[in-house]
Amino acid sequence: MWNKHSVQHRPMIQLLIPKERTTQISVGMIWLFHISGALGILYGNREFFLQTTPINLFFTLVLLFVNLKNPDRRMAWAAILAFTLGMLVEILGVNYGLIFGSYSYGENLGVKILGVPILIGANWVMLSFITGSMGEVLFANSKYKAAVTGAILMVLLDLVIEPVAPIFDYWTFTEHVAPLSNYIGWFLVALPIQLGVQYWIREKEYTFSAHLVLVHFLFFGVFALQ
Repeated sequence: MWNKHSVQHRPMIQLLIPKERTTQISVGMIWLFHISGALGILYGNREFFLQTTPINLFFTLVLLFVNLKNPDRRMAWAAILAFTLGMLVEILGVNYGLIFGSYSYGENLGVKILGVPILIGANWVMLSFITGSMGEVLFANSKYKAAVTGAILMVLLDLVIEPVAPIFDYWTFTEHVAPLSNYIGWFLVALPIQLGVQYWIREKEYTFSAHLVLVHFLFFGVFALQ
């Protein structure tokens, strides 16, 4: 089993090798979901596959929590922080154009509260947890450096997703292109969440998180380059 004392001394490629049966199944499922989704969007019924985004996101989040190590109250607080702060800033953005810029959500992310899909809050939790784990991989001995790294990873993921979001009817900025304030805002919001992840989650999950970060970059990268 990986731990924060040993993970720093292992090659990154070894983190991608699932050791436990649950992790092996979970990793296989997220790759199957995303490869099938990409092929379906590219060559099949595009609208159908895009409309299944909430289902895909929900099951991916479930798989993440299935793989988390020793969940406890502190981990729950990290999830509550990510969900609550994420939803709050999104509501301020959608309704008042604050922090990220002026934008609105489309119809492919499911049920909304005050214009923001509930699954967006869940997505803040998922992205915060998996990038936080990767931050600890790189800086196991410094929670602050791990938090900053996690926040930077979240911004990089957003950079890949932003060009694809309006095409998939996820969200659209009034200017049609995400402004610089969006990325600055992402970092400023992600950093306190990442600090919560680093200080509250004592035992992080690495392998499933590494695959999920990778699959996000590859899935959205394919469409961003089109």
